[in-house]
Amino acid sequence: QGALAVDLDTGVSLYQKDADKKLFPASTTKIMTALIALENYSLDEALEVKRSGVEGQKMRLILGERMKVENLLNGLLIFSANDAAEVFADNFPEGRESYVDQMNKLARKLNLADTRFENPTGLDGNSQVTSARDMIRLTSYAMKNPIFRRIVSTKELTVYNIEGTIPHKLKNLNELLGEVEGVVGVKTGWTENARENLVTYVERDDRRIAMVLLGSQDRFGETKELIEWIFSEYDWVYSP
Repeated sequence: QGALAVDLDTGVSLYQKDADKKLFPASTTKIMTALIALENYSLDEALEVKRSGVEGQKMRLILGERMKVENLLNGLLIFSANDAAEVFADNFPEGRESYVDQMNKLARKLNLADTRFENPTGLDGNSQVTSARDMIRLTSYAMKNPIFRRIVSTKELTVYNIEGTIPHKLKNLNELLGEVEGVVGVKTGWTENARENLVTYVERDDRRIAMVLLGSQDRFGETKELIEWIFSEYDWVYSP
């Protein structure tokens, strides 16, 4: 429904289709959730799980469990854990609503004109919307953070609670990571209404390409095709 691929070094659009159409972000929301966590918590800070019964994808955190922020970020970005997203929001000094306010504030700062968040997980909501163009901007900003970049490029990891007694195995949901040349992350998303979403960051042949597919029927297949098409169709001319 919405797609965009951009050469980040030149700003040139390499492919686009309805790039400004407002669509459901699903779990691509967690790119923003992670950025607010990185801005407001230290990596070694321990946060407590304050709610159970979180809907959707989970790393199976237990009520009362305490975990370092870095490990919660791993769960959030590698395994797309909704329960990790809620831990960040629930532990925010002014509460969950204020956390979401911070997400929207950063969206405005980054000029994401078509983006609005009403929750930190990406579950569908009437005003939980974004566009492919906005997601490119957000991704470009996020990938400048070395911690974010390292986590989204991790294929699998086991993290533990503070005491080291409860293991949580995390496997990256991005099937292109390690399978398609140059793919270094970023984030998947799926809900019944959003369909399949995928934000991808590619470094190949000294080029940096960001691409977003929203509302896809085959996000991995279509993204792989788009990557190969871009690198076969375009020739980059280097000016001395």
